[in-house]
Amino acid sequence: MTDYNQYLAKLIQIVEQEGASDLHLTANRPPTIRLSGELLPLVNQPILSGEDTKGLVLALLGKELGELFLRDKERDFAYEAPSKTRFRGNAFFQRNLVGAALRLIPNQIRTMAVLSLPPILEEFAHKQQGFFLVVGPVGHGKSTTLAAMIDLINSTRSEHIVTIEDPVEYIFEEKKSIIDQREVKFDTKDFPTALNSMFRQDVDVAMIGEMRGAETISTAVTAAETGHLILSTLHTNNASQTIDRIIDSFPAGQQDQIRVQLAGSLLGVFSQRLIPRISGGLVPAFELLINNKAVSNLIRERRTAEIDVVIETGSEQGMIDLNHSLAELVGKGEVSQESAFQFSTNSKILERLL
Repeated sequence: MTDYNQYLAKLIQIVEQEGASDLHLTANRPPTIRLSGELLPLVNQPILSGEDTKGLVLALLGKELGELFLRDKERDFAYEAPSKTRFRGNAFFQRNLVGAALRLIPNQIRTMAVLSLPPILEEFAHKQQGFFLVVGPVGHGKSTTLAAMIDLINSTRSEHIVTIEDPVEYIFEEKKSIIDQREVKFDTKDFPTALNSMFRQDVDVAMIGEMRGAETISTAVTAAETGHLILSTLHTNNASQTIDRIIDSFPAGQQDQIRVQLAGSLLGVFSQRLIPRISGGLVPAFELLINNKAVSNLIRERRTAEIDVVIETGSEQGMIDLNHSLAELVGKGEVSQESAFQFSTNSKILERLL
């Protein structure tokens, strides 16, 4: 293989035509795509040698990032193809060979309705201040949900929106709002530096690509307390685990303070999973915690284990329980019972609902 840019263009065309979500480049295997959650080797394509994967990754990264990758042995990056298709990627070494995984970023930012997200999420996008988290495992649509929320704000309000990402994923077209998108390592040193700068930039809304470390979390919570709407993500499974993860990221002597701050500034936690749809594709199941007086007290009093019960009994206030969401999808014929049980965190409760 000699022209890696040409072969990349061919692989990207396959991803687009098949409607795949991911592309994997691994030495001694053919290129592999992920389609509706399943990995599918492109058996009509040649098996990639170690030289091929290195050449493809360096073509993806370009000269400057390529040199940093060869030095550091791994690199997050964003790649925009000549066709304008964008990918979020990670390049890495394994057994002294180069590999990469690329996630397709759709050019069109889809609305919440198109994404089958609950309408109540729009209420959080209309808030003027507070801290709202979208959580879930890697690859389950957190960034896409946040993009839909930002685009709703952009379409309905005149605000100054800043995104801080590593790398920048969705590219927003300014509508009613000013949107500045800052990429860590290129536009700013790191997440805490960018967040601290935000206080001098007359920002209304900030979207932080991921909560990384106590310093980032602390600054984000403070920003939410001081008149900003802060949206971000965490790789956690549910609301109670999310709150525990935030608090546990701080030294013991600071945990009581962050509990009080979080209890006062948190708007809600939205947890989602993408479930294989019977008719093909993926559909979200979700859990929504809304921070009310009861939840706020549980956070302050170190009783986060009781939050799951509050969610299960809080439907009248707009809360959504994951098992009820899964049962509703089964009832509509969207997903199979087998898939629902696979993604449930409490199969006994789900069994009673079906």
